Amino acid sequence: MRHLRRQAEARDAADPLAPFRARFLRPDRDVVYLDGNSLGPPSGEVLDAVLATIRRDWRTRLVEAWSEWIDLPLRAGGLLAPLLGADPAEVALADQTTVNLYKLATAALEVTDGRDVVTDADNFPSDRYVLDAAARRAGGRLRIVPSDPSPDDVAAALDGEVGLVSLSWVSYRSGALADAAAITAAAHDVGALVLWDCSHAAGVVPVDLDGIGADLAVGCTYKYLNGGPGAPAFLYVRADLHERLVSPIPGWWGHASMFSFAPDYVPAPDIRRFLVGTPPILSLVAAIAGIELVAEAGIEAIRRKSMAMTGWFVELVETHLGDLGARVVGPRDPSRRGSHVAVAHPEAWQLTQALRDEGVIVDFRTPELVRFGFSPLVNSFADLARAIETTESILRDGRHRRHPRQPTTVT
Repeated sequence: MRHLRRQAEARDAADPLAPFRARFLRPDRDVVYLDGNSLGPPSGEVLDAVLATIRRDWRTRLVEAWSEWIDLPLRAGGLLAPLLGADPAEVALADQTTVNLYKLATAALEVTDGRDVVTDADNFPSDRYVLDAAARRAGGRLRIVPSDPSPDDVAAALDGEVGLVSLSWVSYRSGALADAAAITAAAHDVGALVLWDCSHAAGVVPVDLDGIGADLAVGCTYKYLNGGPGAPAFLYVRADLHERLVSPIPGWWGHASMFSFAPDYVPAPDIRRFLVGTPPILSLVAAIAGIELVAEAGIEAIRRKSMAMTGWFVELVETHLGDLGARVVGPRDPSRRGSHVAVAHPEAWQLTQALRDEGVIVDFRTPELVRFGFSPLVNSFADLARAIETTESILRDGRHRRHPRQPTTVT
C-alpha cells in the first residue's frame, strides 16, 4: 500500500487545482468525503455570502433589500450559463429539479405534434415519474429505452408520435456520459424536442447546450456546484423557444409585469416566464457563491482532474478489489463517464455502512451499487488511495458483515 500512497502523493503534487481544497469547510472528524455527487460540501465563500446577506440585507434593510434580490434568479442563471454552454439569457435558477422538469416537459408537449415521451430504464426515478405523468396528461405514453442508451437505441424508439426525449447527461447510477449531440439530432429528425437533466454534469463536465442545439435542460446546484442542501435548481430554455412555450404553473414571478398585480396572467417574454413564486434568497446567495468558485477554477481544468481521478480509480478497483467480488459498472474510459464510479458488490449496502463507519463517506444505490463520487475541487488523489485501502481491508476481513443487511431510509 505504500506504493499506492506514493502514487497518490505524486499526483497531488502535480495537481493545479490542489489549492482549492483549503477553501472548503471540513467536518470535525477525520473523513474522506466521496459523496459530492449527492451533496457538495460548503466553501468558505458560501458561508460568508449567506452570513453577509443576513447581516447586511435581511437584518438591516429588511424588505427594502428586495430591490436587489429580485434579479437573483436571473443573475444566478447568467453566471451558470457559461458552464452549460448557454447564453446568459437562457438560464434561470428556480424551484427544484423535479418542478422544473415538470414545467418544461409539460410545456414542450403542448407545442409538439407527438404526445409520447422517450426516456431510459435507469433514468432518475423522479424524472420518470414526472415524464410518465406528463405523457399521460398529453394523451400519450412513456417509452422506455435501455439503460445508458446509445443514439441508435434512442433512434429505434422514435417516430412521429414522440414529442419529447428526456434523458440524463450523466447517469446517476452508472456515471455513463450520454452522446448528447447525436441523441438530440436524432430526436429533432422526427420533430421531437429534447429535455436534458444535467444534475450529475453541471459543474464537473463541460456541457454545450447551445452547441448541440439542445431545446431544454434542468439540473440541481447542490452537487458539484456546492450550493448547499436544497439549493434551487436551474432551467435552460433555448432563446427561440421562450415565447413559444408557456409554463403550466403561471406564478406571479413569471408575469410580464409582476408588480402590477394584474388579475390576468400575461407571461414574461423571456426566461422569466418559467419562474413561479418567491425564490429562496439565502439559498440563491449560496448557489451563486458555489457557481462563482467553479467558474474561477474553470470547467476544463475540473474535467481534466475528474477524468484523471475516475480513470485511476477504475484501475485501482480492478487491481485491488476484483478478486473480492467488486466490479466497475459503466464505461471504463473516463472520457465516457461523469465524475463518479459505481462499484457493484453483492453486499453493497453492508460495505457502504462499513466504509462510513471507518471514515470513507460514499453512498448506496439499489440493489448492489456503491457510488464513489469525486469532486475535483474538494478531493485529493490521496483520498482515492485511502478509499481503496479501506475498502480492500474491509472486504478481506469481512468487517462489513457486522452491519445490517437491510438498508435504512436514507442510503
